Amino acid sequence: MRIDHIAIAVNDVNMALENYKKVLRIDKIDFEEVPTEKVKVVMLNLEDTRLELLEPMDDTSPISKFLKDRGEGIHHIAITADEIESDVRNAIEKGMRFLGDIRSGSYGRKITFIHPKSLNGVLVEFCQAPPK
Repeated sequence: MRIDHIAIAVNDVNMALENYKKVLRIDKIDFEEVPTEKVKVVMLNLEDTRLELLEPMDDTSPISKFLKDRGEGIHHIAITADEIESDVRNAIEKGMRFLGDIRSGSYGRKITFIHPKSLNGVLVEFCQAPPK
């Protein structure tokens, strides 16, 4: 397993992108809207990792609630799972709680989130890329 990306909740992805461009050498930038998660996503591809900027699409987005409660900042850490179903089963067997089932996320990935109370206050996403 490895870190896939670090997600940052922001009020405006375009404004945040301009700020990150000032200090980072970004290899590639991808834009996507994920209606099922109610977020606009800007993925900043760096040399060996990625940063994901998340903007809520409306007031019912979980990111909207996060921003109201905590303000802008790190939302979650995503871990690449090669076999997400077995990784989730293994984590559940070891007492981890999840926020929902495995579902479709950005860029065709399968995703699910481990409840922050299970991992010392950190929201962790498991994500698996689609087959190439």
